[in-house]
Amino acid sequence: MKEKINIPQVPLAERCRPKTLDEFQGQEKLVGQGKPLRSMIDTDSLSSIILWGPPGTGKTTLAKIISETTDCEFHQINAVSSGVKEMRQIIELAKQNLDHYKRTILFIDEIHRFNKAQQDALLSSVESGQIIMIGATTENPSFEVIPALRSRVRIFVLQELSKIDLQNILNSALTNDEFLKTQKITYVDSDFLFFVSGGDARILLNILEASVIQELEKDEIKITKEVIENVIQRKNILYDKAGEEHYNIISAFIKSVRGSDPDAAVYWMARMLEGGEDPLFIARRMVILASEDIGNASPNALLLAESAFSAVHKIGMPEARIILSQCATYLASAPKSNAAYMAIDNAISDAKNFPQYQVPFNLRNAPTKLMKELGYGKEYKYPHEFQNNFVESNYLPEELKNKQYYLPSENGNEKAIKERLQTLWKNIKKY
Repeated sequence: MKEKINIPQVPLAERCRPKTLDEFQGQEKLVGQGKPLRSMIDTDSLSSIILWGPPGTGKTTLAKIISETTDCEFHQINAVSSGVKEMRQIIELAKQNLDHYKRTILFIDEIHRFNKAQQDALLSSVESGQIIMIGATTENPSFEVIPALRSRVRIFVLQELSKIDLQNILNSALTNDEFLKTQKITYVDSDFLFFVSGGDARILLNILEASVIQELEKDEIKITKEVIENVIQRKNILYDKAGEEHYNIISAFIKSVRGSDPDAAVYWMARMLEGGEDPLFIARRMVILASEDIGNASPNALLLAESAFSAVHKIGMPEARIILSQCATYLASAPKSNAAYMAIDNAISDAKNFPQYQVPFNLRNAPTKLMKELGYGKEYKYPHEFQNNFVESNYLPEELKNKQYYLPSENGNEKAIKERLQTLWKNIKKY
């Protein structure tokens, strides 16, 4: 039996955090020789910046490298747990530092969590240079950072780490970490480790360390797929229901259904479900989609979508996934038409932008004798009294006479609708 091994209290991701840009992996377009962020650091000409990128791509590490490399006092806060009071205390210290010709860096992790008032509190200090603000965010600054603050900073976009970057990070940890290099690690299923980490270096290193600790009692440590699965219990899904990726994936799902690709539709749906999305949210989106993108080309689509929503509500997960899949694949495979959607939007546009034209007298309701005497309902032609239950008449205000909003397509059931309307309105409307 092995002697007791002292396991480090500091997590591997922190122990392996690069101290210099030369040790840093990834983001060559920002920190490579002659690139903008590197030049800013090398010349010690810092300005306030926002680092925007996926989790585990180096935002915090870059901020710490900047603090170590440049002659600045470094303060770090997290937007979730810190408020305006703490921020103002740091700003006051920064003012004092300036009196002694020393600059101050304020690193704000998850800056997108700050509300407008909290972000407003930064404006004056950032603009005057009292502080050099480095904000880190996983969310699009265009949506989460107020325009006034965005205009005062430079935004650098960090890309997902490549497989080569992740391999270099893994190799460095195995070779240089004082704890890991004393262990006899003979195999690591790196491909699976990269897969479950979702490209997040922090998660990768945490899973690696947890896997090693699990196997410490063995003479040879082999980090196999089975070991990793046992450690994590499930794949880490890149999906934040409150963040941008949520909207990216639901957008991909909707566009796949609209594009008649059932395979892509069920894949993006699976991503949402595995990420913990509310199945009713997905079902609700499909009800909307059934009318917006399929409409009268396949009227049953709306019936199926509404039934799916009801069934998902009654049954719940995990069985609801089957109902959702049936509905999504049907909608994706159905003929498409946005004619009904375009009709209402165009009509709403006219209702908003044109004067409120009067209802023609022949279409008005005449429940009283006085109204009848005023001409309400006069000369109205009752369609059921004519052949084929139809008679040519104008049902719009005179100013919009013969205006067309609904233009049925040639797809699915809508082709028959179009042909019928062509026959009925052949002397008036063009289809």
